[in-house]
Amino acid sequence: MIREMQADIVILGGGTGGTAAALAAAKSGKTVIMTEETIWIGGQLTSQAVPPDEHPWIESFGCTRSYRQFREGVRQYYRDFFPMTPKARANMQLNPGSGIVSRLCHEPRTALAVLHQMLAPYIHSGRLKILYQYAVESADVSGDRVNSVTVRHLETQDQIALHAPYFVDATELGDLLPLAGIEYVTGAESKSQTGEPHAVEGDSLPQDMQGITYCFAVDYLEGEDHTIEKPALYDFWREYKPEFWPDKLLSLSAIKPSTNEPIEYEIFPGHGKFPLYQYRQILDPKHFAEGTFESSVSLVNWPQNDYWLGSIIDIPKEEADHHLYEAKQLSFSLLYWLQTEAPRPDGGQGYPGLRLRPDVVGTEDGMAMYPYIRESRRIQAEFTVLEQHVATESRPDGVAETFHDSVGIGCYRIDLHPSTGERPYIDISSLPFQIPLGSLIPKRMKNVLAASKNIGVTHITNGCYRLHPVEWNIGEAAGYCVSYCLDHDILPTDVRNNEDRLTSFQQKLVNEGIELAWPELRPV
Repeated sequence: MIREMQADIVILGGGTGGTAAALAAAKSGKTVIMTEETIWIGGQLTSQAVPPDEHPWIESFGCTRSYRQFREGVRQYYRDFFPMTPKARANMQLNPGSGIVSRLCHEPRTALAVLHQMLAPYIHSGRLKILYQYAVESADVSGDRVNSVTVRHLETQDQIALHAPYFVDATELGDLLPLAGIEYVTGAESKSQTGEPHAVEGDSLPQDMQGITYCFAVDYLEGEDHTIEKPALYDFWREYKPEFWPDKLLSLSAIKPSTNEPIEYEIFPGHGKFPLYQYRQILDPKHFAEGTFESSVSLVNWPQNDYWLGSIIDIPKEEADHHLYEAKQLSFSLLYWLQTEAPRPDGGQGYPGLRLRPDVVGTEDGMAMYPYIRESRRIQAEFTVLEQHVATESRPDGVAETFHDSVGIGCYRIDLHPSTGERPYIDISSLPFQIPLGSLIPKRMKNVLAASKNIGVTHITNGCYRLHPVEWNIGEAAGYCVSYCLDHDILPTDVRNNEDRLTSFQQKLVNEGIELAWPELRPV
């Protein structure tokens, strides 16, 4: 028997965008039900185990107030609960892991704790209910409205029909879109469709999208042997060499994203090459009292474990499951190669002291709970952001397109990883940009907003709209927009297309600490 639940807003997906949407809606006094496929909310911050990728100005400006509260909450969590050195405790811009990728490299468990703290008043009061391990199964639709969405528990198979005036799709893959008949696109658009300089020639390629990655955490204990059992597909991955790669994938040779020229890495720093272990190092013992930690900890999300042999969107479940298995086997194979065959500067092979840390990612097998998803289904939106709006080469005045309906800002290079069509990186300069409200609104469906990587962007511009602070801002804006619509008994499209309503809503966003425009800045 299917249970029934009702709220003002149903948010499908508890990732970075979904969590921010839930926070905004609950703050606005609305009752919220949020679903999450895993046992951790937070998405790329937690269950996907990806430290934040951010822009150069993040410590001063360029994110929402609540995202800044999250960042400061991470630092405060370490100060409150860990024995830190006086120097680290006094450092207001502490980077707990001393990683290279971000000014704030931290453990997924810390992010999870801080997110729970931020949501605590609304969870404890009952205003926000989180349904863990539930996936979207079906939608009941009348015309241009979704009436309810049925979700299924991934273990018990329990079903719940969720009813609300508004639905927010914050799933990692845009799961609601096909089930509710919401028009969407996938993969790579063609130049004839978008006019984008870096779009594909000829026909569009709906199944050609960025690869996924199963991230995992390791520490390093010199002199110990933590070699895992040889993975089932190790022989395949050990020999696999992409046509566009300078050597086998399991090697220290790769290609530089911005030029696709060969580049050589090293694992640990000290020999003049880019050190992969330090890249996403999330815990540095030097910040803590002596003896607190045996080793630093690093998250492995490297070129060598990007999986691009097939997509997991709009294909039979058996095929998608096979790709997920192969992707996980690639990550296990990378670890085994690192432990047994990776070349060392001393002429030896392998680092058996690399130890898989399942506890860091909260799983039994040591892989992240969910693969890192870079690209989703994308709504056919009221407005779609194109490369011409944000790419440095397309903007001779040095400023990204100004959107009258801005609901936030973001900044990142247009960064696309190798694709399932086995195309190499696309990595080009972009300008600090705005997030248009029109990109969150489907062309036709009245009571649904997109709140993750499923907004109105293209295969190209997804490359700069997919990062942590941008997804957070997208979700937060969606949560506030739906709340505003409920308060005024109007639709999201009415907010966008009525000047007075839009001005009023944008003022609400500003009052909530959401920046709508950038000062004049350089490209990235």
